[in-house]
Amino acid sequence: MFSTTQMVRRAAQNQPKVLATVDGDRKQTWHEFVHKIACFAGGMQRLGFGNGDCAAILALNSDRYFEFMYGVPWAGGIFQPINTRLAGPEVEYWLNDSEASILFVDTTFAPLVAQIKDRLAHVKHFVFVDNGETPDGYIPYVELIDAEPVADAGRCNEDIAGLFYTGGTTGRSKGVMLTHTNLVVNALQAVSMVGVQQSDRILHVAPMFHIADAFVCMMASALCCSNYFQPAFDPLATLKGVQDHKIQRMLLVPTMINMVVHQPTIGDYDLEALESVWYGASPMPEAVIQQALKVMPKVQFYQVYGQTEAAPAITALLPERHTFEGPLAGKMKSAGQALPGIEVCIMDENNQRVDYGVVGEVCMRGPNIMKGYRNMEEQTANTIIDGWLHTGDGGYMDDEGFVFIVDRVKDMIISGGENVYSAEVENALYQHEAVSQCAVIGIPHEKWGESVHAIVVLKEGATSDEAELIEHCKSLIASFKCPRSVSFQSEPLPLSGAGKILKTELRKAYWKEGERNVN
Repeated sequence: MFSTTQMVRRAAQNQPKVLATVDGDRKQTWHEFVHKIACFAGGMQRLGFGNGDCAAILALNSDRYFEFMYGVPWAGGIFQPINTRLAGPEVEYWLNDSEASILFVDTTFAPLVAQIKDRLAHVKHFVFVDNGETPDGYIPYVELIDAEPVADAGRCNEDIAGLFYTGGTTGRSKGVMLTHTNLVVNALQAVSMVGVQQSDRILHVAPMFHIADAFVCMMASALCCSNYFQPAFDPLATLKGVQDHKIQRMLLVPTMINMVVHQPTIGDYDLEALESVWYGASPMPEAVIQQALKVMPKVQFYQVYGQTEAAPAITALLPERHTFEGPLAGKMKSAGQALPGIEVCIMDENNQRVDYGVVGEVCMRGPNIMKGYRNMEEQTANTIIDGWLHTGDGGYMDDEGFVFIVDRVKDMIISGGENVYSAEVENALYQHEAVSQCAVIGIPHEKWGESVHAIVVLKEGATSDEAELIEHCKSLIASFKCPRSVSFQSEPLPLSGAGKILKTELRKAYWKEGERNVN
């Protein structure tokens, strides 16, 4: 039997005195945690929540978020995290599409919910997860859990456990239905590969609404780890958290790693306990990982590649491959090899496997593939074909099974019939000492269909210009791949809640007249 709640019952049985969660002054052992979520479930059922019902949460990171993720399935339902970067109409769409009947909200997002509350067709109850003054119409969290504990509802296997909507960086959000099997099996597939050990101390600074941190939560439960929470990512707060709590492992996306390793005061913090950092969700610029290896030489870095539809992990690049010298070098630009129990291949547009080294679409199959997209049968059928999940990522595989991601298929730029992968151009730009952030997109071109354009944010105090950056790229990659134009901005590039650069937003200014005019 595969069940997310079975994992926490096991943790309470095997490590009852180990701390499960630490959030400020609030601490609880695994034994106390299981009792808490049994009471949580009792409070939910008292509100009429039953098997197959959906409950959503719009909040910053906290121990109560962690309780929500296990308490909802314990009560028999499906948990739905909501992206904290969404605007009101987007939150409204997610909630109405999921038919969530209970919504958990914290202080930060109560004003947003107030704006859309009357347009939420299915939400019957609002729960306030903070300790402050409870807004009118909300149930205080402490009141919800002041209930008699109930037995685990027994949801398992192919029952839906979580509903994760895609971030919308490549189009309209889709509700990814992940089963208990998907989430549990993927955690078990990864624990043997990514260095997590029983009773480790894990810091949660990446957003908990994202599948990547949910994946970490599942691994933490499987191995009875202690979970420490910060409301949101801040580079200095992260360094202090690692120091104060003697954190051993944490998940960061590349943009976060970039901010941490370039902190001038990083040497002032005691990071001796930190053993490993997991990263993924977006491409890792070579210059950033080189800096990370330089300033954190004792830390092991693991790249985990995947997507929400795979619950999420597909491949892993292990620490020994994070090197640019010696017999194990040469794989740094890859996303690693398939996790145990997962098969990966590269397919062409006719769903046929291609040879090693040939770029196609990355596809995978295994027990971690989603049940499907909610209310989107056609999209599901176009994504899962003959048991293979088509990721939408362009890439190739070498003869040792290492997968190299070149770009999102939708991010590929076709200029004059040549395929240009924006990630490759961005990697070249990041190697220029003046570049802090960059995004490469295709913009309309009357002759070539699309032209390669770079949007750049320079480091504070640094200078450069269009000609210099283009010449820099020409020294690293083929001329046809290099930007034909560069624009500069002082404000940071727009990010999704998961730390991905929102290229859809950047493209809007250039594609106002309609679809791409690809030649």
